[in-house]
Amino acid sequence: MEFKIVKKSGKSKARTGVLKTPHGVIETPCLVPVATQAVVKTLTSEEAAETKSQILISNTFHLHLKPGEIIVKKSGGLHRFMNWQKPLMTDSGGFQVFSLGFGRDSGVGKILKSFPGPKPVQFGKNQQPKHIKITQKGVLFRSPVDGKELFLGPEESIKIQEALGADIIFAFDECTSPLASKEYIKESLKRTHEWAKICLRAKKTNQALFGIVQGGRFKDLRMESSQFISSLPFDGFGIGGEFGNGKKEMTKMIEWVLNELPQAKPRHLLGIGHLEDIIPIIKSGIDTFDCVVPTRLARHNVAFAGKEKINLSQSKFLRDKKPLDPKCSCFVCRNYRRNYISHLIRAKEITGLKLLTFHNLYFFNSFVENIRNGIKAGKI
Repeated sequence: MEFKIVKKSGKSKARTGVLKTPHGVIETPCLVPVATQAVVKTLTSEEAAETKSQILISNTFHLHLKPGEIIVKKSGGLHRFMNWQKPLMTDSGGFQVFSLGFGRDSGVGKILKSFPGPKPVQFGKNQQPKHIKITQKGVLFRSPVDGKELFLGPEESIKIQEALGADIIFAFDECTSPLASKEYIKESLKRTHEWAKICLRAKKTNQALFGIVQGGRFKDLRMESSQFISSLPFDGFGIGGEFGNGKKEMTKMIEWVLNELPQAKPRHLLGIGHLEDIIPIIKSGIDTFDCVVPTRLARHNVAFAGKEKINLSQSKFLRDKKPLDPKCSCFVCRNYRRNYISHLIRAKEITGLKLLTFHNLYFFNSFVENIRNGIKAGKI
């Protein structure tokens, strides 16, 4: 993998770049759509490529459960298995430590105020989630598929990711909860840093390996993690974990990290990318970011139209003959109207979800493309 910064903004810390991988070149900044189980839900790989998607990220934990990395490897690797000709990332499974652990217990996500309901009580240093067990060597899960015990640690994660064969892989880490106390995050950070060193020793392939910065909402821990992870010979860096109590706090936390990371290597933001987040995180200096928003909202009948989000399940759209977004040039907006897509959604036809997914991804990728052009033109 090679990374070259092409243009630095004079107005912010935004930059454009070129990321060269064995499966093609990525122009950054770039959205990385989520293909959890080796598929962008409802789309073929060919359709996903037509949305201007340059790279996808798949999920190590879920692909290990089904079909298993050996099946994928014997099929020629993840690219051939899913017929995706462009670059791929795989995460490490570290997010599942949170989502199936304290996140599941508390019903919260990476940004606390993104989730309704009363704020649950913080948990301390020695507490364990109800459904998994976190140890110094790794994490014991119960398989959501068959209930069998499953162990995932840094060596196991790297071995699985090597078998899957993505261009860019991530070190195994613990994604901490916004409800974790500072004492808990200190202990977690020690594990994540030790696992980072083990991941580097374990890797046998030429895949690019990104280290992950953690540290929660605490500036000193974020800076400590940034300095430690950047001192190791990673090919790039991921920024993970929770992002505090709101979007303003999130941007500040990202800037803490980026100030400590080397300029010459790519920076990936894990699991963040609502439309309103994209300009601030790119202005902070993020190169790539993954997010389920465009595809998940499509499966909840929502389309992006300019600055609006419209829910096509509403009956009023049955009389609306406009495209989803009159300014969009995607295949869906050129050929279909809101009334027809609303009919499909209300009739529970899966094609409606496919059309919304295609449009939303094209919309997001075009939005990021315009930001890239704005940086090049000196406007951002």
